[in-house]
Amino acid sequence: MKCPFRVGATIYLRPIEPEDAPRTTAWVNNSDVTRTLEIWRPMTLAEELAHHERISRSRADLVLGIALVADDRLVGVTGLHQINEKDRHAVFGIVIGQPTDWDKGYGTEATRLMTDLAFETVNLNRVMLHVHEYNERAIHAYEAIGYRKEGVLRQHHYWGGRHWDTIVMAMLREDWDASKRDGTPATPRSI
Repeated sequence: MKCPFRVGATIYLRPIEPEDAPRTTAWVNNSDVTRTLEIWRPMTLAEELAHHERISRSRADLVLGIALVADDRLVGVTGLHQINEKDRHAVFGIVIGQPTDWDKGYGTEATRLMTDLAFETVNLNRVMLHVHEYNERAIHAYEAIGYRKEGVLRQHHYWGGRHWDTIVMAMLREDWDASKRDGTPATPRSI
């Protein structure tokens, strides 16, 4: 494992490195991947490197790569954004970059690891996310971990020739603590 920060059963979270930029640039230029994100403009390698640098210096963002335990291959990126230290909340984001890596549980496991990090290390009280209504795979994964639907931003996202609703979901620390007592989420180990 390359510089593991949080380790799960099949994936681990690690810092993003400059050499990751060619891979992540390909992901953000793949319309199959970006249809679930807010990214719609093409991105150059130089722009992606600048983005990595900006994020790494930000106190309001904590972004980590998702790599496979078996072979260290980077399969995605996840993060806590708009971290508010006073009110103790943040916005969660995740992308699994290759469609061939979807439906393997990597995103669910990474979401559990990041949610645990948010509550147990960063000491947040609330983690929120936005998910488009057609992203049923993600909605199911978030609900399985314990995120709850809080509202709907009607016709908030345009894709594929029409406007779609965006669902607002969140988890509170008390929800996370209760699910841990019930044994629902897998507790990750830190290194």
